[in-house]
Amino acid sequence: MNTQAPVPGSSPNVAISPGILGAYDLDRKGGGVALTAADLHQPIPEGCVRWVHVDFSKPDGRDWLQQDSGIDETITEAMLQEDIRPRSLQTPAGILTILRGVNLNPGSQAEDMVSIRIWLEKNRIITARRRRLMSVQQIQEDLHKGHGPAGPGDFLSTLVYHLVERIAEVIDSIEDSIEQCEVSMASQRSLNYRGEFGNLRRKTAHFRRYLSPQREALDRLSRMQSDILTPVDLAYMQEETNRMTLFVEELDLSRERAMVAQEEMLSSLAHEQNSKMYLLSLVAAVFLPLSFLTGLFGMNVAGLPGTQDPLSFLIISVIMVAIGVAILLVFRLKRWL
Repeated sequence: MNTQAPVPGSSPNVAISPGILGAYDLDRKGGGVALTAADLHQPIPEGCVRWVHVDFSKPDGRDWLQQDSGIDETITEAMLQEDIRPRSLQTPAGILTILRGVNLNPGSQAEDMVSIRIWLEKNRIITARRRRLMSVQQIQEDLHKGHGPAGPGDFLSTLVYHLVERIAEVIDSIEDSIEQCEVSMASQRSLNYRGEFGNLRRKTAHFRRYLSPQREALDRLSRMQSDILTPVDLAYMQEETNRMTLFVEELDLSRERAMVAQEEMLSSLAHEQNSKMYLLSLVAAVFLPLSFLTGLFGMNVAGLPGTQDPLSFLIISVIMVAIGVAILLVFRLKRWL
């Protein structure tokens, strides 16, 4: 077996093949040895934990999981599902955990969460993903520096920690965005914020779709009785379950805040439009009888009074002004103005 550990501080490419992104023998002290393809067929050294990280979207990654991993067929099928909700399952052979992390890949939306499938045994860890997940890369870097996870339970706890920390950053950014939109909306009325609030509501809905079952998955992990998870690991899972519950509640609150702000904005805009329509209606009501008079006396027919009197235009103008003033006084008395 390859016994040369990576040089601390460097970042070697530990991928074995397109589908097997890395393999390590963890020394249970925070360090690990990167393995080669030949090493994967060797027995796990005494006192070590073997971790294999697979990209199941690649044919050789799927083949390794299905043929060479030695995992039960039911577990393998669960790990290879394309679209799957977070969940946890304990079997006599090990623990299957499926979680989601925010998508920090370039050109991607954070709410398009990336799934990571973890299979834990007493001396083996298998992780599978389809898209790159920064939390797993962080663990690889920690191993390379000599302060990575010591065992299967510690590995899961560390992975959950990185996932939750990145989720917390996104939740905070959503809350900040809503607060900024609320402040801006209070200072200026604009239909542009309607789209902003709509996007925020859709984003919170996408996150909640996965965070709610992820909270249940972590809660189930915290209640498992297994030699793989130590009491410290279980306590840590319980703490992360509480944090995940808080995130779900904050998402619900953010969605409600966005909905209320959007409704207030639409109500304010509707009120402004109604005020303008009301003013136009009053103007039309004032000029309606005046338009009737101008239309009546503007008819080009014989017999119209005053056609020969030079004072007729002045008389009609005075009458129209009087009618307009009378209408305005009536509106004032009715408190329509």
